[in-house]
Amino acid sequence: PPPAPRSGGARAAPLSPLPPPLPTAPAAARPCSGAGGQAEPEGSSRATAILRHLLLKLRATGPVTVAEYMREALTNPGQGYYMRRGGIGESGDFVTSPEISQIFGELIGIWYISEWIAMGKPEAFQLVELGPGRGTLADDILRVFNQLASLLSKCDVSIHLVEVSPKLSEIQALMLTGGKVQSNPEDKSAYMKGVSKTGIPIFWYRDIQDVPPGYSFYLAHEFFDALPIHKFQRTEKGWREVFVDLDPEVPDQLRFVLSPSSTPATENFIQPEETRDHVEVCPEAGVIIQRLACRIEKDGGAALVADYGHDGTKTDTFRGFRNHKLHDVLRAPGTADLTADVDFSYLRKMTQGRTATLGPLKQQEFLKNMGIDLRLQVLLQNSCDIATREQLLHSYDMLMNPKKMGDCFKFFALLPHHRLVHPDKKHKPESKAHLPPVAGFGELLLK
Repeated sequence: PPPAPRSGGARAAPLSPLPPPLPTAPAAARPCSGAGGQAEPEGSSRATAILRHLLLKLRATGPVTVAEYMREALTNPGQGYYMRRGGIGESGDFVTSPEISQIFGELIGIWYISEWIAMGKPEAFQLVELGPGRGTLADDILRVFNQLASLLSKCDVSIHLVEVSPKLSEIQALMLTGGKVQSNPEDKSAYMKGVSKTGIPIFWYRDIQDVPPGYSFYLAHEFFDALPIHKFQRTEKGWREVFVDLDPEVPDQLRFVLSPSSTPATENFIQPEETRDHVEVCPEAGVIIQRLACRIEKDGGAALVADYGHDGTKTDTFRGFRNHKLHDVLRAPGTADLTADVDFSYLRKMTQGRTATLGPLKQQEFLKNMGIDLRLQVLLQNSCDIATREQLLHSYDMLMNPKKMGDCFKFFALLPHHRLVHPDKKHKPESKAHLPPVAGFGELLLK
């Protein structure tokens, strides 16, 4: 059987309850629950290049925020995890839904075509994917677009990938274009461009702000969970931010400590009505959602976000993954994937009403509404050998089983307000104008 997916098994397991409050820097710290999990063998604790860099930094400037630690470990230009490894797939550190089954990407492709039709078949659209991994999801979507080419024949479609990792952009280019790409094209905002095997232009960018404006469909699959988070803990003296610091007892080792007083982040990110004792906030996710909402409000389109997440209820979800196992987040930084569940209530709030939002909806419900059962039946009928049928059923179980990816993975959408509320309805409530339902977020009715 394939390795435990990024979402199933260990990664979805509930983390241990929060420890007693962490002492403030620089007193002796207790391990924070996010640092738990099964420690990797001793060999992995060797001082990585990132660890050496962090030790020098901490000695010079003192503790850093968890967000700064994550940013260094994942995207440090020289040795960051995504810059060197980006270990998706069986030989890497985690597996994602598109790697498990082609059906996942096909249904996402159908979602975009369904929204394109519902919005009156605009003559052009950009499909913009944030953090496209190995390009598997984009490849599956392009296959659907090709199969429905007659429907899209009068539409000018282009693919725009936002990717910071040089290693992953190479893998994406190979998968999507067969490696036929041009670096540093005349179009200065893109750092690479090519043409898909089916003839659709593809562009690569380092930042969403570089993507040209225009009618766009956005896709963020397992993107927000890797953005840096700030962690906060409630104490008798009020809210304190969790920092990463040197451990004075153990050479070359890191530990969590609490800020001795309130930090600007504490003042800005903790809401007065907060009831939890431990909170994770991802300001970068808020900024990106704001940008998406502004673009959709101005140019039209829609965004689909699929990720581990909750609706403002969870506390400590920060964890590491290496070789498909839980990995201590503070050990050997740069060698493991670091992740935290997405707070969809925060994303909803950060749209600031510029767009309508739908979800979060559990993956099993979304895929069922998208017709996964019908697609599975067609594939099973068309497969001759037992091994393929078994693989299809295994993949389906991985995606849909509540104990695997079915429940912990959620879907969330941003849409223009007029997509959900007909302009006529405000002035003439008796108006008969009928809006097509949004695929995936309502029950599938077969005529």
